[in-house]
Amino acid sequence: MNVNEILDMISGFVWGPPFLILLVGTGVYLTFRLTFLQFKTLPYALKLVFTKNQDKKSEGDISHFQSLMTALAATVGTGNIAGVATAVVVGGPGAVFWMWISAIFGMATKYAEAILAVKYRTKDERGEMAGGPMYYIERGLGWKWLAVLFAIFAAVASFGIGNTVQSNSVADVLQENWSFPYWATGIILMILTGIVIIGGIKSIGRVVAFIVPIMAVFYVIGGLILILFNFDLVPSAVSLIFTDAFTGQAVAGGAIGAVIQMGVARGVFSNEAGLGSAPIAAASARTDYPGRQALVSMTQVFIDTIIICSITGIALVMGELYLDANSDVDGAALTSATFEMFLGPVGAFIVSIGLVFFAYSTMLGWSYYGERCIYYLTKKPSSIMVYRIIFVAAIFFGAILELDTVWAVADIMNGLMAAPNLIGLLGLSGIVAAETAFFLQKKREEERKL
Repeated sequence: MNVNEILDMISGFVWGPPFLILLVGTGVYLTFRLTFLQFKTLPYALKLVFTKNQDKKSEGDISHFQSLMTALAATVGTGNIAGVATAVVVGGPGAVFWMWISAIFGMATKYAEAILAVKYRTKDERGEMAGGPMYYIERGLGWKWLAVLFAIFAAVASFGIGNTVQSNSVADVLQENWSFPYWATGIILMILTGIVIIGGIKSIGRVVAFIVPIMAVFYVIGGLILILFNFDLVPSAVSLIFTDAFTGQAVAGGAIGAVIQMGVARGVFSNEAGLGSAPIAAASARTDYPGRQALVSMTQVFIDTIIICSITGIALVMGELYLDANSDVDGAALTSATFEMFLGPVGAFIVSIGLVFFAYSTMLGWSYYGERCIYYLTKKPSSIMVYRIIFVAAIFFGAILELDTVWAVADIMNGLMAAPNLIGLLGLSGIVAAETAFFLQKKREEERKL
């Protein structure tokens, strides 16, 4: 048994049914504890995202919108294109349904993460906000050892799923479509990333607030055009997604468990609800109440999975290319082939360009997550610059090397960082409920004054 096989075995254990049940179960528990908050407040939350006159007097480094875009930058990535395709190939069309289910409950999880991140945040020596699971685990639960574990796992994960695997994906797609050299992609990404992250969260916030909406709208419009131009295929595709979700007929042997596992796993991998990454960005937002920023953060799951992943999933089921047992096309290549089948070369271009920008923005978002974790562990501002230099250098190696081992380690680290975070969320669920009740009361008072 080689190293990769051992790592794959560990990853399979970490992301096995017990852990996925804990992830989704936490969302279900919080949904009931918060009396289905995500259903009642989503319209108001979406309105907050796009409100221009945001509170500039409150503490924080960036706006609600910039904070959300930073979190979306880190989550809207290869998972929305390659991850959904993998879920459909392995789990069948029904996996898309279970992605939706994980997202619905994941919204409550994301809300809880953000409200705790803002409540327990603090200022670092440079006057910038520092927050996230490591802070609410230490300051809320009083378990510093668990907070340290989270920070270590997240810092390591930032070099995997947040760095090298992203630059590798970009290098692959540029080489495949335009014969662009791997080394050239690595150098360009190093420069473009370094220029942005050197300025910290304010610089990252400004850039992703510009890039993320454009790249998301670009991909969504392309996907909607595909769906609308072939709308006669949509009813049967959606029907198959729902029926296969409970029968597993598209999976060998009708393994319904495989359908659920792949759908939930890829859903969580895409929107990161419960992993503990996004609340690090939420902690930097300017906001008067933790609950207000939490509602904004909650919309991340809706945009990422309910909108973007749904477009990819429905298109894949419509195309039926996943049914070809003799084909070795998978991941982003399958999504690209599906778009090309319906839209011609333009379809492949949409997926390729979308993947490039999705991956680049992911590196920007995760660079901030990693540096916050490094600062928490060292308490030295100088360590942040050291981390940024190493992070940028790793981008080049990610572009030119084979990364099977890195992918496996990244999977494991993501699962391990989620465990302390979920413990923190469950242990502090009473605080989440109390802060929510307080904010909703203030919100009602504001509405009465209008």
